[in-house]
Amino acid sequence: MPKMKVHSGASKRIKKTGSGFKRKSAFKSHILTKMTTKRKRQLRGTSAVHQSDVARVKRMFREN
Repeated sequence: MPKMKVHSGASKRIKKTGSGFKRKSAFKSHILTKMTTKRKRQLRGTSAVHQSDVARVKRMFREN
């Protein structure tokens, strides 16, 4: 049997941690000139995937 493939879009955006999954904030890629400095600062860093989305992420990573 060949190996199951991981959802390539999810693997580029979400990383597996010891306790769950982490992700970056959206809306931080381009056209940042119109965005305030406060908003850009708050979008910095990573956060955990919400509990309601964990099952969907596990399905994309083929974890059951």
